[in-house]
Amino acid sequence: MALCLHRGESGSKNEMDNGKYVRYTPEQVEALERVYAECPKPTSLRRQQLIRECPILSNIEPKQIKVWFQNRRCREKQRKEASRLQTVNRKLSAMNKLLMEENDRLQKQVSQLVYENGYMKQQINTVSSTTTDISCESVVMSGQQQRKNPTPQHPERDANNPAGLLAIAEETLAEFLGKATGTAVDWVQMIGMKPGPDSIGIVAVSRNCSGVAARACGLVSLEPMKVAEILKDRPSWYRDCCCLNVLSVIPTGNGGTIELIYLQTYAPTTLATARDFWTLRYTTILEDGSLVICERSLTTATGGPTGPPTTSFVRAEMLPSGYLIRPCEGGGSMIHIVDHIDLDAWSVPEVLRPLYESSKILAQKMTMAALRHIRQIAQETSGEIQYTGGRQPAVLRALSQRLCRGFNDAINGFVDDGWTIMDSDGVEDVTIAINSSSSKFLGSQYNTLSILPTFGGILCARASMLLQSVPPALLVRFLREHRSEWTDYGVDAYSAASLKASPYAVPCARPGGFPSSQVILPLAQTVEHEEFLEVVRLEAPAFSPEDIALSRDTYLLQLCSGIDENVAGACAQLIFAPIDESFGDDAPLLPSGFRVIPLEPKSDVPAATRTLDLASTLEAGTGRTRPAGEIEAGNYTHRSVLTIAFQFTFESHYRDNVAAMARQYVRSIVGSVQRVAMAIAPSRLSSQLTPKPFPGSPEAVTLARWISRSYRVHTGGDLFQVDSQAGDAVLKQLWHHSDAIMCCSVKMNASAVLTFANQAGLDMLETTLLALQDMMLDKILDETGRKVLLSEFSKIMQQGFAYLPAGICVSSMGRPVSYEQAIAWKVLNDDDSNHCLAFVFINWSFL
Repeated sequence: MALCLHRGESGSKNEMDNGKYVRYTPEQVEALERVYAECPKPTSLRRQQLIRECPILSNIEPKQIKVWFQNRRCREKQRKEASRLQTVNRKLSAMNKLLMEENDRLQKQVSQLVYENGYMKQQINTVSSTTTDISCESVVMSGQQQRKNPTPQHPERDANNPAGLLAIAEETLAEFLGKATGTAVDWVQMIGMKPGPDSIGIVAVSRNCSGVAARACGLVSLEPMKVAEILKDRPSWYRDCCCLNVLSVIPTGNGGTIELIYLQTYAPTTLATARDFWTLRYTTILEDGSLVICERSLTTATGGPTGPPTTSFVRAEMLPSGYLIRPCEGGGSMIHIVDHIDLDAWSVPEVLRPLYESSKILAQKMTMAALRHIRQIAQETSGEIQYTGGRQPAVLRALSQRLCRGFNDAINGFVDDGWTIMDSDGVEDVTIAINSSSSKFLGSQYNTLSILPTFGGILCARASMLLQSVPPALLVRFLREHRSEWTDYGVDAYSAASLKASPYAVPCARPGGFPSSQVILPLAQTVEHEEFLEVVRLEAPAFSPEDIALSRDTYLLQLCSGIDENVAGACAQLIFAPIDESFGDDAPLLPSGFRVIPLEPKSDVPAATRTLDLASTLEAGTGRTRPAGEIEAGNYTHRSVLTIAFQFTFESHYRDNVAAMARQYVRSIVGSVQRVAMAIAPSRLSSQLTPKPFPGSPEAVTLARWISRSYRVHTGGDLFQVDSQAGDAVLKQLWHHSDAIMCCSVKMNASAVLTFANQAGLDMLETTLLALQDMMLDKILDETGRKVLLSEFSKIMQQGFAYLPAGICVSSMGRPVSYEQAIAWKVLNDDDSNHCLAFVFINWSFL
């Protein structure tokens, strides 16, 4: 029975006195609830209309109706808040249980290590007292090797029948549980993976074990059976999965199933061969109700049926891995994921071995990818994620998957899929592959181009290169935001038109020859924002009235991932495919793009073999040599491998022309990427700090000293505190200053050209030191800012400095940037002559 405080006037004839509670009948509550379902906040006119239309409400005043709706909204809000708090409480309770289990596991690991340490000391003392020809190091290494590669003891069995396979499955289950909840592997938590109700979970990587291994624990709001269904569908979440075939399914007596699986995976780069796996997967339910899916490779050591023969793959080994899925009280599941594989790193070139020996890369590409995918589906199911554009989440995921799969197909070019290699032109830097199969257009049966008589097929130009000290995330972000630095609109237009029945004539590749602006329209992003799906509109350039009549915008469907510089071992990639303006969910896609993978050295590599960090590169200008072993924390000194692949369709009589164009285009892109990499690489910073187009510019250290000294002379304060004026201490402080600092030339008859900016200034302008010198000061200031600067210019030249009010400027990408205050001052050289103008933009942020 609903109650509500009555606030009628004293003269009211209602049957309830003023100040009493109004008691609503069930019929009245039902009528009000119907209106509330349609409109939770009705207007005054709607409430009066309600009283007229519902006679049962005639004895209720309009004010009381208003109070009822207010109370109803309040109850709804309280209910939602209570539900949210209960959900958070369940998550925290489950996470607390997970952390307690992790703490118990770590305590067991500590006890085991203490025991092993005591045993090693005893062995060392024993060996030292009995013999001198066995070193302590050999004893320790032999112990570690025994722990790293324990010799499995298998009983005699016939693994070709169900009973033998079940024995293998039970052994796999025991070893997997030892890794998931025990101390079978020495796990080390990845940096930045802090547990919490909204975090992805606890992620750890292996240390001192055979192969590479990663482990993750997390909570999701899906039931165990649904989680198991998702995880078994590996191609839906593992982007490197080429195909997965279940060749045999055998039920077991305990209610579980044994599956024999053949899995093919893509190679991440053109420099390596793809891997495949022949595994046994065992699904069962434990006594405590937990669901387990464990898997391992079938080899000559384990026994079992022989897998399918392959020619284009290297057979890798999956050591006991899998998923432990526990139901949580109140709904949801607690998941333990273990991935442990041996990728046969010795079969790849030595420079690429870190790619196959990094547990961090395995964690990012497989372990965390599975957990992220489940969390994404869980939030989509619960309605926590709202998508715009009228496309369902499953459709957007399918588009992302098709882009990745098409790009992987282009990189690998499997012979079984119809790819053949064209003869080179004498230089082996770019490989041209052709797929002439009329039915091969990325599996799209909706494409009409492939059935034309003149259709020749698909041509792919691909290349790989090594990069030194270039953060993958930074490079891919630059390629995404500054497309005009490396692309050619003519080639983009040809790629888009070639999807239609009447393609353009084959253009001559001239990157940068047809500059065009781009507009990025977001479509979707993952929960943790590690991947973006977007539509890019390339506005057609026009240089003449004829061009204006013929020009048309080009559209790309683009996938960008791995642009967070703080994520260890993450692969960064930019994949795009031409589309129509109104593309359908099943539109044909021909992906091209870039992939940058870090080649992290193994953790036991001596520090002396690493290259110098950003600070040491800054010291290069001073002539000081840093000792080889002196490495600062937080540096980025590793190498990475960049893979480029561009695909085009072609008509039969244009094959050689398209091949020549594609080869020339990719070579030009490689050159552009190398210039960009040199500009943004920390190791190149000292050589790039001095603007080359201005021969009168001083060395970077000298310029930094002039900027700091001039600020102190004119304003009487310090721009920053420097402990020592010697060497490049001033330059370091200037470069890492939190406010945006930049310099421009002083010219009376021309616009001021930007000549220098610190890191914050480059971030604010969204540019690089190389591209900075093409920017004018009046182009980054808005109209108000230009007027203020013009009015204060004489003051700056006479007084030496001026304070500028808060305002807005524009980055090179056209994004508005606000700042609270700016200070402008003259920079004087050693002769006290005017060298340039300097600006500092305080507390800037993107709008």
